[in-house]
Amino acid sequence: MKLSPQEIQTSLCDVPGWQLKGNAIEKEFKFDDFKSALDFVNQVGEMAEAADHHPDITICYSRVILLLSTHSAGGITRKDFDLARTIESVHS
Repeated sequence: MKLSPQEIQTSLCDVPGWQLKGNAIEKEFKFDDFKSALDFVNQVGEMAEAADHHPDITICYSRVILLLSTHSAGGITRKDFDLARTIESVHS
């Protein structure tokens, strides 16, 4: 079930650096080099598979941009924030 705009704003407080972008939440992660960025993407991929929830991922050398949205719901749901928190737990 899609979250309301108020629920989205409240949930964004729990995931620092994530921001609303259209019907998704987005965050850019910066690394020292391409290998570190790729290692992070592989970790995110494993977490996404385990959660059966898959982000859009962009790699630009040492930067990784993640975009989370629940396509089947047509917007942002709890699943997006759950995965964002899981990602933050390994990136922190």
